[in-house]
Amino acid sequence: MPHAVSLLRAARLARSVKPFLARGGFKRERCAGCRLVPSHCMCAVRPSVATRAGVCLLMADIEPLKPSNTGWLIADVVADTFAFGWKRTDTDPALLALLNDPQWQPYVVFPGQYAAPERVVLSVASPDPARNGTEEKRPLFILFDGTWAEARKMFSRSPYLDLLPVLSLQPEQITQYKLRRSGRDDHFCTSEVAALCMNLAGEHVAEQTLEAYLAVFTHHYLRAKNQQPIAWDGAAHRRLRELSVPRPS
Repeated sequence: MPHAVSLLRAARLARSVKPFLARGGFKRERCAGCRLVPSHCMCAVRPSVATRAGVCLLMADIEPLKPSNTGWLIADVVADTFAFGWKRTDTDPALLALLNDPQWQPYVVFPGQYAAPERVVLSVASPDPARNGTEEKRPLFILFDGTWAEARKMFSRSPYLDLLPVLSLQPEQITQYKLRRSGRDDHFCTSEVAALCMNLAGEHVAEQTLEAYLAVFTHHYLRAKNQQPIAWDGAAHRRLRELSVPRPS
């Protein structure tokens, strides 16, 4: 069944007046399930992790069309991933309904220096074991999926987000993303941001799976671009397989 980002991509393609050609990418047939050329398809290793936390992606206009987009990876891994195209003057009613759904506690994930201090939080609420999780709201991480300039615009021009807490991440590592150029090591791709959020929510299997899955995707993407075979027994695939092994109950 297509996930939220796949459906958003299909809707965006249906509105296109001309074919989308990824800059610097390979212009060949692509798998509908992973956006890679069939010879380098990674659908067979797609993981899925049960999580209490959810992810809401606000995506810049052509972001769902980019084969290097990593919001797609989040939707592969985290079942409760929602995706909406961002427009300054038109807000999807389904997005507003999601933000007002009482089961969720939304957090806008963005650097704290761009928000009023009283909105900034550094952690998320943990479930109370005494309640068995039945009355606790589930964390919903709102991520801006686009370039840094697009993300700043989405943050500052989305009034329906103004009353929500802003989760300011404090990562200790640098980005490992290799598919787009950036001049700064503290600019993370969307999948990396989701992994950091899952860590704060105590979703450590999801965090590690997102990290491993991004490494596998990067390997497949670059090998396809350079017309090289997949190293199925390499470190990236081994790590993902280890995380996919069912744990004893």
